[in-house]
Amino acid sequence: MKAEVRWQGAVQFEASSGSGHTITTDGPKSSGGVNAGPRPMELVLMGVAGCAAYDVVFILGRQREKVTTCVAQIEAERAEDPPRVFTRIRMHFVVSGEDLNEAKVGRAVELSAQKYCSASIMLKRGGVEIEHSFEVVDGPDATPEAEPDTSSSTAPDSKRG
Repeated sequence: MKAEVRWQGAVQFEASSGSGHTITTDGPKSSGGVNAGPRPMELVLMGVAGCAAYDVVFILGRQREKVTTCVAQIEAERAEDPPRVFTRIRMHFVVSGEDLNEAKVGRAVELSAQKYCSASIMLKRGGVEIEHSFEVVDGPDATPEAEPDTSSSTAPDSKRG
């Protein structure tokens, strides 16, 4: 896997992936940026959520579950002092579909967390506390109506929070 990041001026960078995609990162105005793209640490969060959501959808598809929507909501806490690494991440999946089996959704989240999601497992091995939770919505749309309810179903390796 390869990538290249090229400075564009101020605190803006263009990142190119080995698969041919580009994205612009930038800082806030208070740091000299123009807010033209996500912050690099936001990209890390988006990458973790994308990796885990990919796993969940793929695993459920292999189990012939009829998923129509999967939303991964992710929130992180960072250390107060530099380096401002992630210390805790909460990832909540809202999965909708036709007659989804809640146990299978939970197992898919668990497998992603424990075995398949390289991004989250890498961060966990680096000392980041990661919590996974999920909810199943019957019907075609998993658009969350509010903040994630972390008291709902959780993957077996997760902590409620």
